[in-house]
Amino acid sequence: MNHDLYNTAILTLASGIPHIGRLDHPQGKASKTARLCGSVVTVELCLNDTGEIEQFAQTVKACALGQAAAAILGQHVMGASGAELRQGRDDLWAMLRDGTPMPSGRFSDLSQLAAVHGYRQRHTSTALAFDAVVDAYEQAKTKKQVS
Repeated sequence: MNHDLYNTAILTLASGIPHIGRLDHPQGKASKTARLCGSVVTVELCLNDTGEIEQFAQTVKACALGQAAAAILGQHVMGASGAELRQGRDDLWAMLRDGTPMPSGRFSDLSQLAAVHGYRQRHTSTALAFDAVVDAYEQAKTKKQVS
C-alpha cells in the first residue's frame, strides 16, 4: 500500500461517505466506471426551482480514493449550483493531471487528494463521483429547464 495515497485522512473520508443510497424519483442519474480497476459511482439528484441540488444520493463501489472523493462531494453537494459542480470537477481534474492546487471554494477539501497527481492510473477512479454528478445535473437541468 502506498502511504502517500492511502493515508489516515483518505481512509477516514472513505469510511464515512454521506448520502449513500438511492432516491425514489431522481431528476438526474449518472453512473461512471473506471475501466482499469472496475470502480463504479452512481449519482442521483433532484434540483430546486433555482437549479441547486435539493436531494442527492450516491452508490459507491470504488477504491479508497474514489470513496474519499465521493465523501467530499457528499459533504458539500447540498445547495450546489451547476456552475459549482462543474468548477469542482474541472479543478479536481486540473489538480490530478497538472498538479494545480485546488482553489478555495465549496469543494476545496479535494486538496486532500493532491498526492494522486503522481499516480496517473488512479485519476479516473478518483474523479468518478464528480464526473457523475455533473452528468446527472445536466440531465436534471434539462428536465427542470434551469441554468
